[in-house]
Amino acid sequence: MAAPSSLPGAADILTDEALGFLAELHRQFDARRRELLAARIERQKRFDAGELPDFPGETRNIRDSAWTVAPIPPDLLDRRVEITGPTNAKMVINALNSGAKVFMADFEDATSPVWDELIQGQINLRNRWLGRLDFTDPETGRQYALGPNPAVLLVRPRGWHLPERHVTVDGQPVAGGLVDFGLYLWHCARASLDAGSGPYFYLPKLESRHEAALWSDVFAYAEERLGLTRGTIKATVLIETLPAAFEMDEILHALKNNIVGLNCGRWDYIFSYIKRLGNSPDRLTPDRAAMTMDKAFLAAYSLRLVATCHRRGAFAMGGMSAFIPVKGDEAANAVALAKVSADKLREVGNGHDGTWVAHPALVPVALKAFAAMTGPNQLSKIPDRIPGRDEMLELHSGSRTEAGARENIRVAVQYIAAWLAGRGAVPLYNLMEDAATAEICRAQLWQWLKFEAPFDEACPEPSRRSRRFSLDLFEDWLADELAALGDIPNLKPAARLLHDLVTAPEFEEFLTLPAYDLLG
Repeated sequence: MAAPSSLPGAADILTDEALGFLAELHRQFDARRRELLAARIERQKRFDAGELPDFPGETRNIRDSAWTVAPIPPDLLDRRVEITGPTNAKMVINALNSGAKVFMADFEDATSPVWDELIQGQINLRNRWLGRLDFTDPETGRQYALGPNPAVLLVRPRGWHLPERHVTVDGQPVAGGLVDFGLYLWHCARASLDAGSGPYFYLPKLESRHEAALWSDVFAYAEERLGLTRGTIKATVLIETLPAAFEMDEILHALKNNIVGLNCGRWDYIFSYIKRLGNSPDRLTPDRAAMTMDKAFLAAYSLRLVATCHRRGAFAMGGMSAFIPVKGDEAANAVALAKVSADKLREVGNGHDGTWVAHPALVPVALKAFAAMTGPNQLSKIPDRIPGRDEMLELHSGSRTEAGARENIRVAVQYIAAWLAGRGAVPLYNLMEDAATAEICRAQLWQWLKFEAPFDEACPEPSRRSRRFSLDLFEDWLADELAALGDIPNLKPAARLLHDLVTAPEFEEFLTLPAYDLLG
């Protein structure tokens, strides 16, 4: 059963047939999903005991043998610039019209899972394929409509860990990822194929080949159930967890009928590095801003992803630059655009086939950088050097500062407050923050507090108190930042949640799990 929605068009989404399909998916796959989530926790115990990620010995034959993924559909052969964002109508229209090659409609990190918002997103995506997508801004009266050459549409469902309490089967909530995937596939697979495209997805937060194999089996079941040819569903997997980076060949192999590429999900990857190895004092990270894609474990995994994908005939997609245009300050805007351009040129040089941006104004910047490619992709390019295990685990160097800690507090509490109000993508301090970047903030605060991490003496406004991060310092700085932020909706519950997450003796897997309990 599903919770009702009074939205116009909701009845066309929550049909008996579509809900029946979700029930089939749940009964067929949920027990296995829960077993895989339990396996994450067991593996974490080994990491906490000192084990480090490595390339699995039992799958060496997959890494060493010659094979490729299934052919890539024509409309996915050019993915030079992809724009991402939530599924509200205005965003969907602007993104599809932005000039980007691909738009990833995001039910995950850029969306707060308010039930009506999720259903409205499904309505909007269905309307895109039915030719009914339009929007009139109630404040300005401005009308938005789909242009003649829209970007290719991909959809990111939620990760395996997130439940959807508004859809239950046999008294149990259905996985949010199955809800997002199942509703979109049921309503849009045929229409997208008829339009010359197809049901295309991005898969987030995978940690192993076994979790990829679960999606492969979900795809096979769904294709048979809907009468689609095997391999019709196409997916790109985000490599945004540290364990997954050591199983990229295996993930491609597990999904080889359906997969078209891997993506460097850099922000979640930083979060995952802290989460999986953060119980070790020799893995203390520097300020978030010091961990850039040209150094240490981030640079290594970018190069290895390119090499792995291109060897298998799959795309190697670059990651998100979180910078957004700076309004009213031409000098600051020029600096931001220059940073985006440099980031994208680095990706081109590494061999990536495309990249992500978070704002339509950055599409031309990224397209200009990727004009350095000689064709629509770089599938034939393999890096000269392929990083190994030690490089993949190399810790970033850099300062750890009071300013960095305070920024983490400001960003995390404001993002959580916005998330609780139903907003999943939030511009803060000239960056587009989403759940992944907020996770870095609270993960660093937790790690630094756990080990009372020392701060660099060169930080601005040095404290007269201890230069190590302590509970007293955290609570003092949290109070300072809350006072400076003033009267923001949901600020108090957001601050309580952040405090609980940072001071908890055990690290909470995802902040969105306890935050979900606070949603109306």
